[in-house]
Amino acid sequence: MTDFDCTTPVVMSLSNHDPSGSAGIQADIETTASLGCHCTPVITSLCAKDTQELKDVIPVEAPILIEQTRAILEDMPVKAIKLGFLGSIANVEAIHTILQDYPHLPVILDPVTSVCNSELLDAPAIIRAIETLLLPLATIATPDLVEAHEFGQQADTLDACAAEMLETGCEHVLITGSKRTQSSYENSLYSKHGKIKHYRWERLQLFSHGCGATLAAAISCYIAHGLRLEDAVEQGQNFTWQALAASRQLGMGQRIPNRFFWADRNQSDSRQASSG
Repeated sequence: MTDFDCTTPVVMSLSNHDPSGSAGIQADIETTASLGCHCTPVITSLCAKDTQELKDVIPVEAPILIEQTRAILEDMPVKAIKLGFLGSIANVEAIHTILQDYPHLPVILDPVTSVCNSELLDAPAIIRAIETLLLPLATIATPDLVEAHEFGQQADTLDACAAEMLETGCEHVLITGSKRTQSSYENSLYSKHGKIKHYRWERLQLFSHGCGATLAAAISCYIAHGLRLEDAVEQGQNFTWQALAASRQLGMGQRIPNRFFWADRNQSDSRQASSG
């Protein structure tokens, strides 16, 4: 029997390739590496994108997506599965079928709708497919304010949006940006018992892309490390805030989160110590 190195949890990520490195697969790889996990990245779509705008999207064909995913799940002890932008209805259907074979694995769903709405003609159908096929299998979904309303179309409040999502079978919903002021940014965690926790973070005056991917990936890592869901959610938000606070202007558009902020800080502290 194979002896696995369980000190390095394996997190599977299914998401798009963002060549700017802001979001998508690179965000997941950087986050998992930073948090002591190993990422197994499965590409769902290719994007032509820079730090300013999305130019084009080409979904990966479902058969190769299935082959990639099953190959890893049959070979490696995956501890959590993080889902980002999936690219097509066929890919959503394929992932649904695969997840049913692994009901013990936590599923962290970042229900990205912004790419759909920008570029894909069948965007509404993709969103409904995610709602019907993937939300019921999710341990936690992490929509932002806009995405929550996409999935709770009959709701007139955020609490009602969360309730609609939970009615599908999704176990928890974390709505980010549930309240925003000039000084704070608030997130709300829901379960079938209603709102169970509210988080308030200092609002950063920096505009970065990749926050949602970083947050969902970070939560996945903490769950893979064995934290309780509520603790994983809190730690994931803290990591994301730190990455955004240390974000860098690497292109002409939005800033890119620095998911290795702690390494830069250590280097800075080291330089200060050596010069002291």
